Amino acid sequence: LEGRGVDSVPNGQPQASKICQFKLVLLGESAVGKSSLVLRFVKGQFHEYQESTIGAAFLTQSVCLDDTTVKFEIWDTAGQERYHSLAPMYYRGAQAAIVVYDITNQETFARAKTWVKELQRQASPSIVIALAGNKADLANKRMVEYEEAQAYADDNSLLFMETSAKTAMNVNDLFLAIAKKLPKSEPQNLGGAAGRSRGVDLHEQSQQNKSQCCSN
Repeated sequence: LEGRGVDSVPNGQPQASKICQFKLVLLGESAVGKSSLVLRFVKGQFHEYQESTIGAAFLTQSVCLDDTTVKFEIWDTAGQERYHSLAPMYYRGAQAAIVVYDITNQETFARAKTWVKELQRQASPSIVIALAGNKADLANKRMVEYEEAQAYADDNSLLFMETSAKTAMNVNDLFLAIAKKLPKSEPQNLGGAAGRSRGVDLHEQSQQNKSQCCSN
């Protein structure tokens, strides 16, 4: 697990006393590296030639924060325009979203802004939105300046990092930053609006997972 930012927990010595589950969706133009970011975070891998996602892919990964294990249910959506109408099905009820653009392509940054507007208009009012400028390893081909993206993120209260799925730069840090912003202290409710908007406390139903909360 070295370099993945995910703490292992010795068997029989669980460090986390609470397990919270959150739905996270990735949005962005096709070929900006959404699937590569997820693959790097979940499996610590990178494929130079990643096939385009059809519809959406679903993966899970957990991170440990102090006494809390945050389990992400990750929906990696397809970026092609023909799948756009499906997106609300995936971000509806999501507690977090990562909007990804390619720092070497200005059009993907403009598209990312459109996604942010859509989330602000239609997603949960409390959703945590992160903006990821991916392909930072191609800085010599940069078309979107860091300062421009940071200013946009500040204006819209977004988390922002430039990332590289290829080198793993900031990938784990991005998910950890999201985990830290998600509400984990309120009373959890498995049913009704509270459970959907605040995440689900799995402490009572995941005793068998406590010894391996971050070992995936």
